[in-house]
Amino acid sequence: MFKTVLFAIDRSQESVEAATKVIELVKTHNSSLIVLSVVGESDNPDAAHQATSELLNSANRMFAEQGIEVRAIEREGKPSFTICDVADEMEADLIVMGCKGMDLAHEGEGKSTSHRVIDLSPCPVLLIP
Repeated sequence: MFKTVLFAIDRSQESVEAATKVIELVKTHNSSLIVLSVVGESDNPDAAHQATSELLNSANRMFAEQGIEVRAIEREGKPSFTICDVADEMEADLIVMGCKGMDLAHEGEGKSTSHRVIDLSPCPVLLIP
C-alpha cells in the first residue's frame, strides 16, 4: 500500500516519538524509507548543517538497528514547501511527521509546518502527536 514513505524529521521530541510508528509502517508494508531533514534559514548555517547531518546519521543508525534501510536527505528551504517538493520528487505514497497536538488548531497566517504540509502535500500525510 505504501511503497515509499517519507519521514520528515527535526530535533523535536515529536519526531523521536513518530519514529516508532514509522518503523511499524515500513515493516508492515515493506516500504522504502526516505528520511528528510530541512535546514531552514539560520544565523549560523554551518552549525545548522552540522546539526542536521548528526540528526540524519542518528536516524540512520536507529532504523538500521531495526533492519530498515534508509535514504537520508538534507535540503535547504522552507520546511513545509521542501517536504512537499521532496515527496513529489521521490513519488512518496505517504508523508509521516511528528507534530504538537495543537498544530492543527492554528488558523490563518500562523499555520504550523504540519498544517501547511497537509494543505500542499501530493500524497496522504500522517501526523503523529
